[in-house]
Amino acid sequence: MPINKELLEILACPKCRGDIRLSKDEKFIVCDNCKLLYEIREDIPVMLIDEAKEVENTDEY
Repeated sequence: MPINKELLEILACPKCRGDIRLSKDEKFIVCDNCKLLYEIREDIPVMLIDEAKEVENTDEY
């Protein structure tokens, strides 16, 4: 089951409190501002800064 779109609308990046989006492959929550990827495990977004993956460019996600 894909992540609920209503849940996406109320979530924010825990680091900057900014907007987030779903990655193209629907495996990550993406914060373009912080350039962080939050993994989605078993349909649950893991919104922990310590577990986020830092990337140089979020355009490919």
